[in-house]
Amino acid sequence: MAVVLRKVLGSVLHRSGSSSSRHNSELPEDHPPLGDLNVIPNDVFVQILLLLGPRDAARTSSVCKSWRALVSGNAIWVYFIMNEKEPWDALVFAETHLQLCFVPPSQLSFMNIYSKRAMVPRSIIIDGGSGYCKYGWSKSCSPSGRCATFLEFGNLESPMHARFHYFFTTIFSRMQVKTSSQPVVVSLPICYVDDTESARASRKQLKEAIYSVLFEMNVPAICAIDQAVLALFAARRTSGIVVNIGFHVTSVVPIFEGIVRHDIGIEIVGQGALKLTAFLRELMQQRNINFESLYTVRTIKEKLCYVAADYEAELQKDTEASCEVVGEGWFTLSKERFKTGEILFQPLIGGLRTLGLHRAVALCMDHCLAAEATPDNRWFKTVVLAGGTSCLPGLSERLEKELCKILPASMSNGIEVIPPPCGADSAWHGAKIVSSMSTFMDSWCITKKQYRQMMRRNMICTVEQMPLDFFMMF
Repeated sequence: MAVVLRKVLGSVLHRSGSSSSRHNSELPEDHPPLGDLNVIPNDVFVQILLLLGPRDAARTSSVCKSWRALVSGNAIWVYFIMNEKEPWDALVFAETHLQLCFVPPSQLSFMNIYSKRAMVPRSIIIDGGSGYCKYGWSKSCSPSGRCATFLEFGNLESPMHARFHYFFTTIFSRMQVKTSSQPVVVSLPICYVDDTESARASRKQLKEAIYSVLFEMNVPAICAIDQAVLALFAARRTSGIVVNIGFHVTSVVPIFEGIVRHDIGIEIVGQGALKLTAFLRELMQQRNINFESLYTVRTIKEKLCYVAADYEAELQKDTEASCEVVGEGWFTLSKERFKTGEILFQPLIGGLRTLGLHRAVALCMDHCLAAEATPDNRWFKTVVLAGGTSCLPGLSERLEKELCKILPASMSNGIEVIPPPCGADSAWHGAKIVSSMSTFMDSWCITKKQYRQMMRRNMICTVEQMPLDFFMMF
């Protein structure tokens, strides 16, 4: 059926082209009649367009003005976009909230969006987490591989350039792709938490090192975004607090309109996934449960552990459950299942002297309120969880409950704690949303030429700021 329709469409376009000296896209109102095609009901014509597909549907707009009006409508192109792999809500969020200016969905031209998105090249997404790195294609549904991360949380070893070069070379080799073929999206870990001059310089150094290494490898364009921001985007938000439970520590990051507010302050909790796994290991050893490695303990944690809504009440329940670890057999836990996650809220249970997670988030909210970033103080009441350990069942509900307990009513009213939107890969999926935008290459990426121009300008500014005495030395 679609083949026949395409042949009919082709003959109509040919006839329209020979009957007028004007371009097909600018046909006069008194265009020659199209015979039976001219009286096709609109609803039937829409069904024909859907059968034809996007490319041929776009071509029908050159036949006559009435067809052009139908083809340019959003309904048809919404259908085409919704039948792609990309979630519809992610697309609308990206095209409305991540643009340089806010555009209401009702005013979007989805025909224009579809055509621009079709020209956006697929990108390589590299999410360098604090425990391990996730990488893959932007057009894929999930990361294609994992490896050791290029940057441990809060630990920049030198030489940075050599480490980055080795790391990125390994990724491109595993993905079997030339460095000059696709843009790269890199997530930046939160390594420097304050807003001192030294911290700002270090963040700039990290970003410039990534740009420098990748451009030396002939990458055509780079988009580097903070990991916490990407996790927030994955939750379809641009403002809020991201609680990233990393491998070594947990960071509580305030983000306003897509920008990490270092001036407000990032709270750091001195425990992460590794501490929880180590505590579960201790609990299992106390019960003489034998295991071969810490990897086994981590697997059991991921399969059996959860966060209790009420710790004291949970102690009175029968919580025994079992799981199988490949190669080691079955393991049975009881109260260890919820005691492991409880150290996030009661660190002393695990022998840790640090803030409870809820108190760190509440402290960050206090700082956000004092900063008066906007008259509307609801922006920081959205809390998004990120990181593998944040996937523990019950964590979001417990955190919301604890926050409502310790915060005054004026602040606790309206608090929403959102579980990891895409599990442990939330930041990667946030990068996927950005990389599929119609304006990705123009608004989010920096090319090698732009980078060189930027570095040249920075160098000139630095020289101009030097005191006259410096030049007198030469």
